Amino acid sequence: MSDSQFNSTQLAIIEKFGFTSETLFSSIASIPSTIDGLVALLEVTNALYRAGFPVIDDQKYDAIRQSLIELEPSHPFVNTVEPELVVDSKTVALPQKMLSTDKAYSFEEIERWISRLKKAATEIGVEESEIEIRVTPKLDGYAAYDDGTRLYTRGDGVRGQDITRAFERGLQVANNAGRGLGPGEIVIKKSYFDEVLSEHFENSRNIQAAIIAEKKVDKNVKKAIDDGACVFYPFSAIEHWTGHFTEIQSDFDTIVERIWNAVDFDIDGVILETTQEAIKSHMGATRHHHKWQIAFKVNDETADVEVVDVIPQTSRTGRVSPVAELVPTKLSGATISRVTVHHYNMVKSNGVGPGAIVQLVRSGLVIPKIEKVIKAAEPKLPENCPSCDSHLIWEADHLICPNKSDCPAQTENTLIHFFKTLGNNDGFGPKVIEKLSQNGIRHIHEIYQIEVSEFIGIGFGEKTSQNLFDQLNASKEIEIEDWRFLSAFGVSRLGGGNCEKLLQHHDLPALFEVSVEQMVQIDGFAQVSAEAIVEGLANIKEEFFKVYGLGFTLASTTKLSEQIEGDSPIAGKTVVFTGTMVQGSRGDMEKQAKALGAKVAKSVTGKTDYLVTGEKVGETKITAALAKGVEVISEQDYLLMIG
Repeated sequence: MSDSQFNSTQLAIIEKFGFTSETLFSSIASIPSTIDGLVALLEVTNALYRAGFPVIDDQKYDAIRQSLIELEPSHPFVNTVEPELVVDSKTVALPQKMLSTDKAYSFEEIERWISRLKKAATEIGVEESEIEIRVTPKLDGYAAYDDGTRLYTRGDGVRGQDITRAFERGLQVANNAGRGLGPGEIVIKKSYFDEVLSEHFENSRNIQAAIIAEKKVDKNVKKAIDDGACVFYPFSAIEHWTGHFTEIQSDFDTIVERIWNAVDFDIDGVILETTQEAIKSHMGATRHHHKWQIAFKVNDETADVEVVDVIPQTSRTGRVSPVAELVPTKLSGATISRVTVHHYNMVKSNGVGPGAIVQLVRSGLVIPKIEKVIKAAEPKLPENCPSCDSHLIWEADHLICPNKSDCPAQTENTLIHFFKTLGNNDGFGPKVIEKLSQNGIRHIHEIYQIEVSEFIGIGFGEKTSQNLFDQLNASKEIEIEDWRFLSAFGVSRLGGGNCEKLLQHHDLPALFEVSVEQMVQIDGFAQVSAEAIVEGLANIKEEFFKVYGLGFTLASTTKLSEQIEGDSPIAGKTVVFTGTMVQGSRGDMEKQAKALGAKVAKSVTGKTDYLVTGEKVGETKITAALAKGVEVISEQDYLLMIG
């Protein structure tokens, strides 16, 4: 995907969360494995959705959210209502909390939810014959709350913005239900959108956001309001089905279909909730959703489309993404002519090439994806990078350009990665690097050669220029680990952990002479990884030694032959440090543990032997570790244990 496929508002949102269009779709195609990466992806996709520009469907979003839950169950993002896009406007307290809704994508999940209702009923003495369920359409609109005087956005579920101006513009309440009915959604009639507004707006969410805009409302939207096509629909006034839970179990599909088609508005599912107030009170809610309520959702917008060509695009991270050019096809009201294929292994293994027939899925109004290949063709695989013509290498499912230093598509990201990984220079963030890149600076060593006067000439102020110059000199003098320095060059498959493993066997300069055969002999390096790393090191060798020669202060990694294992009680054990340490920094303690033969990890898993706790450690983290059978010890006990 390229910037040209987004408007200025969308690009502003994407950049606000630290992405570009390329890195956003790269993250969507290959879900991040870190907590920070998952949170960032959830934040940007949530913000785009709430601003009227959804880029992934709910099922994909929920899958990413579930990945975060598995890594960090107590993370604030998954335990609170997903926030609306923050805008520069004052927030006010909502009259009552507005929570999100838990989701299900199968009847089996609905069955499990009904079982929880029955269990709650038994616990409080409510007969199963009294358990009724109300089913309503899940409107795909803009969540709001009407207290009769003011209309609020949902915000973060506790505080929102005053958007009473929407009623002042003529917004009506659906079915003449009247004001003050609490939570609901701002929506627009599907039939009206298709007949009148589809030529002016890409999707109805754009209109929902425009209705509450602080500035003058769009004339087409104002007409829709005047025509009664845009309304605020209170949940309490919406069409519904109510019956005993056994009817849901026996006739689920019929009930869902009936409610799905009950209103002339976009919906993205149906909501099921118990009507028994005692059960509601007993089950309660998490900080994210009510336990007595659940949404059932499906994804079924599809079309079979012929592939015209497959074009490679190199991202700033070096990953080469396949973009399928298609015979233009109408899907969910939009003409689709291009779609990003997940990765080149899909192209290779499924036969995605000119003449192939693929099934597109476009759930709701999000960017489509290839669901499956109906008819395979000869796959079209590039051998060289379209940006710099370097030979491409395989990394898992992806083709990668290993030329981090001189590939035009990657140079800016390479510079950002270097300073971010180095971690001792706060001045050279993305904005500064972007400005340097725009002025022809392409390499790390070139940045370290810039004088104060040159920074000023590029457009930085005098004080900023002096600070940047001073920080560059300081970053060479502040001691950093040699493995971190090597990792900062961004070689494919050579993150901090692998850098440290290699440097336990070879000195840093000598590492560039290590052969594939020698590397394979080191525990943890398979043939494919070794080949990719050796090629990657060869690509950065010239630039590496130019930077290395600037005289950085590097702390050498302790060689395995020098490590003190012997009778060490933690030799071969996996240790995680958490909290604020008193004895020294966490980094120092990790380094000491490695010297004693331990494996140091960053997060607790079932394979962790010890969780060493310093000060200010949350009870949730300790409880989760104990539940996995991990031995939790204090910093003092740990120090006594290692002597």
